[in-house]
Amino acid sequence: MQRVRFSSQQAPVHKLGDPQMTLSPKFRLAVIQSALANPSPELELSLREEPLIPGLPDDVALNCLLRLPVQSHSSCRAVCKRWHMLLGNKERFFTNRKQFGLKDPWLFVFAYHKCTGKIQWQVLDLTHFSWHTIPAMPCKDKVCPHGFRCVSIPPDGTLFVCGGMVSDVDCPLDLVLKYEMQKNRWTVMNRMITARSFFASGVIDGMIYVAGGNSTDLYELDSAEVLDPFNGSWHPIANMGTNMASYDAAVLNGKLLVTEGWLWPFYVSPRGQVYDPRTNNWENMAVGLREGWTGSSVVVYGHLFVVSELERMKLKVYEPENDSWEAIEGPPLPEQICKPFAVNACDCHIYVVGRNLLVAVGHITRLNPKESCKEKWNFSVRWHVIDAPESLSDLTPSSSQVLFA
Repeated sequence: MQRVRFSSQQAPVHKLGDPQMTLSPKFRLAVIQSALANPSPELELSLREEPLIPGLPDDVALNCLLRLPVQSHSSCRAVCKRWHMLLGNKERFFTNRKQFGLKDPWLFVFAYHKCTGKIQWQVLDLTHFSWHTIPAMPCKDKVCPHGFRCVSIPPDGTLFVCGGMVSDVDCPLDLVLKYEMQKNRWTVMNRMITARSFFASGVIDGMIYVAGGNSTDLYELDSAEVLDPFNGSWHPIANMGTNMASYDAAVLNGKLLVTEGWLWPFYVSPRGQVYDPRTNNWENMAVGLREGWTGSSVVVYGHLFVVSELERMKLKVYEPENDSWEAIEGPPLPEQICKPFAVNACDCHIYVVGRNLLVAVGHITRLNPKESCKEKWNFSVRWHVIDAPESLSDLTPSSSQVLFA
C-alpha cells in the first residue's frame, strides 16, 4: 500500500482582488486586453507619451493606421498598447476615421449557409478587397433567410433590416433592426405597423418606405408605410390600390417603383406600381417598364439598369422617352457569377454578388450622345471578378448594400 504524507502547513487562501494574489498568464492577458479595449482617461493619457509610429507625428501616424484593412486588425493590434487601443475597438476605429474625414465604400452582404440556412453578414472592403464579419443580428425567432428587405443610408453608414419570415411556419415578421457601422452594433427599432415579407422597400429623402408583400395569412397586401429613422416612428401612407408581393423595387427621380416580376408560366403580364411621396399617390407603372423588368435593378447616372436573369445575363437600361429597354454595350455578366445574386451600386460601379460570394464589379461608362439623338446617352460596361476566400464558399447571397465609413 502506498503511503501518503499529509502536511499540517496549509497554503494561504487569497480573496479575489487581494494584492498578494497572482493571476495566470492567460487571465492576465484577458484583463489587459479588456483594459485596452475600454481604457480609462488616465491610461489614455499615460499611453500618449508613447508614439504611435516612432519618428512620425501622431496625426500623421494615425492617418496611416486608419487606412489599415479591418481584416489585419487582429494581428496589427499586437504591435503595442496604443495600436491595440485603436484597432481593438471598431467603434473607436471608425469614430477616428470620421474625424479625419475618411469615407470609403464597404459592401455589406446578407448571406446564408446553403446547407444549414444560418444567416450572417459578410463585409467586403471595396478599397483593399478583403472580407470581415459584423455581429449577428439580434433575432429572437429562428428566421428564414428569404423575405427580409434591407435598405441603407450610405452617407450615414447605417443599414436597416425589415420584416422577414419565421422558419418552417411561413409567418411574416414586423421586425426592424438598425446597424450603425461607426458603432459596430445592432439596435432593435420600433416594429412596423404590419408584419410583412417579400415586400418593396426604398429610401427617399432619408425616409424608409415599405409596401405590399405577404401577410400573416399568406395573402398579398396593398398597405404601405414609412419610417422616420431619426425618431423611429412608423406612419401609414396611401394604399397601393392592388394587393401585390414585390419581386424588385427601385427609387428613381424621387419615386418608389415596385414590380411583382414575371411569374411562371408567364401567361399574365406582371403588375407594377409607382409611388410619389410628394402627392402620397400610387399610379400604374408604364407597360414597357414593367414587362421589360426581368432582373435585379440599380440606379446609376440617374438611369434604371437591370441585370437581366434572362437574355444571357446582359445589363440593360430603361429609356423613359419611348418606354423601352436597351442592352448596353459590353459583355454579359461573367459566367462565374451564378444565381441567385444580389445587386447594388455605388457611383459608376455595379456590384453583383453571386453564389459562394463571388463579386462581379461592373464599371459603367457614359458615352457621348449620338448625332442622331443628342439628348440620349449611351452606356457601356466592363466587368471584373473579385474572388472570395474558401471559407465563404458555402454561402449564398440574399441582399447587398453599400455603406460609407
